[in-house]
Amino acid sequence: MVIRAEQLGKKYRKEWIFRRVDLTLTAGTSYTFVGPNGSGKSTLLQLLAGNLPATEGKLIYSRQDKVIDPDDWFRQVSIAAPYLELVEELSLDELLTFHQTFKPFKAGLTPELVAERLMLTHARHKEIKYFSSGMKQRVKLGLAFFSESPVVILDEPTSNLDRQGAAWYKEQVLQLTGPANHSPQLLLIGSNQPDEYDFCPNILDVMQWK
Repeated sequence: MVIRAEQLGKKYRKEWIFRRVDLTLTAGTSYTFVGPNGSGKSTLLQLLAGNLPATEGKLIYSRQDKVIDPDDWFRQVSIAAPYLELVEELSLDELLTFHQTFKPFKAGLTPELVAERLMLTHARHKEIKYFSSGMKQRVKLGLAFFSESPVVILDEPTSNLDRQGAAWYKEQVLQLTGPANHSPQLLLIGSNQPDEYDFCPNILDVMQWK
């Protein structure tokens, strides 16, 4: 899986958030976008995820040298971010069952096993609206970690997590691009917290594109 950005730019009203972004992002490794709050990290990640249109430039998605239609790109991406909402009227079991109808879990994983990996077996039948903020964040991350998708995007991944939750995050995230993963994924992170990306070999400061 490869994402290529060519002269990518995003403008809100008359202000450019970033311009002339040239990138080649390749599966099997991880990239972290850093920069001050408001610098455009989340906006850039949402463009790469296909959730926002670019103002200028283009994105090319390819897999095994075959270009992927942008309309099918959403099938390739799992994203976890504080601004993305869960369906709070569903129980955890219902949410996991619903999720796998449009984005299946990795081989061998069932909703029951995913709940176990989330350390939320005790809350399987509880509605999401009654979860704590940390539990909700673990669910968001789990849907990204455990879905069968070649690209995983994590924006501020340890938001609302306590020390135990942050340790769980680190344990899971290291498996995405490691040798234990037979289909190494492309991992993109937006962060200002070194503990969230201290394993990452590619650090990109979004201020370079101002």
